[in-house]
Amino acid sequence: MPAAPFPRQAAVPAWFAMESALAMRELEHRSLFERLNEVPVQPWLWLAPNPDWLPGELPQGRGLRLHPCAGGRGYDGDLRCSLPLPLPGEALKTIVLQHVAAEQMQALVAECARVLMPGGRLWMTLLNRCSPYRAHWQWHDARPPSAGRCRMQLRGEGLQCTAVHHLGPLLGRPGAGNGRSLPALRAVCLLVAEKRAVPLTGVGQLRSADWRRPLAT
Repeated sequence: MPAAPFPRQAAVPAWFAMESALAMRELEHRSLFERLNEVPVQPWLWLAPNPDWLPGELPQGRGLRLHPCAGGRGYDGDLRCSLPLPLPGEALKTIVLQHVAAEQMQALVAECARVLMPGGRLWMTLLNRCSPYRAHWQWHDARPPSAGRCRMQLRGEGLQCTAVHHLGPLLGRPGAGNGRSLPALRAVCLLVAEKRAVPLTGVGQLRSADWRRPLAT
């Protein structure tokens, strides 16, 4: 069943319009496109936290770019809509979710599970609550869900988390001294989930009838 629409979305945190956030956007886009270019992705859906976070360069093939409406109700972008999305079930090969608010996570992940094809992938970025980088956003109304909660939500909707990556700096600006040490403390988590196809139940081998036994009369 389609996810029930929630009546009103939370306002987008102010941090996502700040200069430090836009630098993080560029880092995320580079990392996402590197990974998306390795696999077939069309048709696709890209959901960003605001219009400035939508990618200028588009993934290959057909797709939709959406962001939450400024008024806090529904989505805008390539079309204006709300949940459930105006898409048939199992219509998308790839979904990118950037920084979904914690209170929106359940309904949105359920809807993504509905429209994702078997074998399709979902890529989700979220601010890492365990990173020292949280000093940049925690006083600007950003309330990201934990990676553990996101993985539980994905699993509950039939999406198997296949990889967890960590991006960005530990504390400073994106691009300034970004390294690979202490990955679990990097600024951003990137979760990769897959909708596994349900295998068909094979017909068991039929046993041949034993006609040597006497028949009941």
